[in-house]
Amino acid sequence: MFTLAPLPDTTVDFKTWTWEQIQPYYDELASRPLDASNIEQWLRDWTHLGELLTESYSRLSTAVDLNTTDKEAETAFFNFLDTIDPKMRAAEQKLKEKLLASKLEPKGFEIALRNIRSDAEIFRDENLPLFTQVTKLGKEYDRIKGAQTVNWDGEELTVYQLQKYVVSPDRAIREKAWRGKMERNLQDRQALNELWTKMLPLRWQIAKNAGFASFRDYVWRTYYRFDYTPDDCLRFHDAIEKTVVPAVNRLVERKRQLFKIETIRPWDVDSHMNVDPLNRPSLKPYGSIAELESKAANIFNYVDPELGEEFEAMRRGNLLDLENRKGKAPGGYCTSFNRERRPFIFMNAVGLHDDVQTLLHEAGHSFHVFETAHLPYIQQLDVPMEFCEVASMSMELLAQPYLTNDKGGFYTSADAARAMSEHLEGMLFFWPYMAIVDAFQHWVYTSGEAALDPAACDAKWGELSERFMGYQDWSGLEDIKVTGWHRKLHIYQVPFYYIEYGLAQLGAAQVWANSLKSQADATAAYRRGLALGGTKALPELFATAGAKLAFDADTLGQSVELIESTLNKLHAM
Repeated sequence: MFTLAPLPDTTVDFKTWTWEQIQPYYDELASRPLDASNIEQWLRDWTHLGELLTESYSRLSTAVDLNTTDKEAETAFFNFLDTIDPKMRAAEQKLKEKLLASKLEPKGFEIALRNIRSDAEIFRDENLPLFTQVTKLGKEYDRIKGAQTVNWDGEELTVYQLQKYVVSPDRAIREKAWRGKMERNLQDRQALNELWTKMLPLRWQIAKNAGFASFRDYVWRTYYRFDYTPDDCLRFHDAIEKTVVPAVNRLVERKRQLFKIETIRPWDVDSHMNVDPLNRPSLKPYGSIAELESKAANIFNYVDPELGEEFEAMRRGNLLDLENRKGKAPGGYCTSFNRERRPFIFMNAVGLHDDVQTLLHEAGHSFHVFETAHLPYIQQLDVPMEFCEVASMSMELLAQPYLTNDKGGFYTSADAARAMSEHLEGMLFFWPYMAIVDAFQHWVYTSGEAALDPAACDAKWGELSERFMGYQDWSGLEDIKVTGWHRKLHIYQVPFYYIEYGLAQLGAAQVWANSLKSQADATAAYRRGLALGGTKALPELFATAGAKLAFDADTLGQSVELIESTLNKLHAM
């Protein structure tokens, strides 16, 4: 136990602590003798301190996302970044070195030790201020995107609020909305290009400081990608081109015929929208955020009563902020408040079925947080991102049988079948888009100075779009087409974090295939996988959940075949 005054149990006051208040606890851990008799207590004390700090970061960052115009929240977060985060990273490094020097290997800590060794090897003091600069630039991206609004028939709408018109069955309306959204994005083209040219050199310098030839090599270590290589990613891109792109082309041709149009324009079909070719109105699953929450709660209770109770705990604990509003940062995510061992879901719901899917997805992440709460050490909560996304994407599919009104869900049987069809179609459309994003980043971080030229980035994005999504007719829209990389926040904020979605979707498709044989068994395996946290290597996490980590065309092709055959049945209905 600490010989100092006890640490707070919560972050209520701790998040305002100065480094002068925090440092003595790191110093005490660094100076405490360490052996087999006290290693567990030492790790628990380190965990307590780490939980308070990581939760403080999450709460301060989330406060900025909830209102990007709140200068007080921004100041508090930036103060943490400037005065706490770099010193915390340096102090953490000393504790990692102390643990490694002890040669102790606590039970269940094998993967954590592997990761700590990696962190220790690539840590550099000179990178600490660079991390802070990159994080601040990421918030600038949020500020730019969060300020984007469009005048729609005299009403000022955020680009998220405009989305309900982008999926209108009226082609003229959705074209107008799509153009309005994209032209508003183009107004920030110069600002986003300038932001890019500030970010990229910082990332190069971070990698160089750590002794890596490229930022890609550096990321592979920081993301603990010990179980696959960059070449595996390229092989996965090829598998998508071989097995998914033809399936998407067949699906697009069906839609083109149903639309009775000559070519597919971007406002007709893409990986981010579900436009009904039968001209039915968009699905309207709920009328209020309260209804969205309550019906989702019913669904989770059907999937598994314990998961349902976990979601209810989030509702009771004010751990959901789902509605879009002006000034709110873009996107959706689930973050973890590590001291409380509780999740928080951030979304931008506007009344569409995509909101339901996003909530199901982020709830999968939240269940991961709950299922790992039993693990004693904070380092065991560091789960490979590829498997984190299995948690979320599998939940989207495991929840599908319970979307109907008779289960307390959102839809009639016919609309639930339509929702399932749209979801499976979205899976097919997603893999090629994911390949564009990931392949683009492989190019960015292996092409040297060329990637610093926004025009070269535009050209590469356009080239990859033709390779993987050539079904779209972009005539007269070339500027919008080639700046697609501006519209993907991962490229700006979390580089190389996108292949995880593609690999996880393949894992989730396998979990879904298992559920078609036994929903109960598949859900139980899913939960067993989640409960492992970061205590096992990636292939074992997949296997425990009932899936296989794979990059080959054969494994991917099996899932594509299941999706296509299911879609054929749903379309026939």
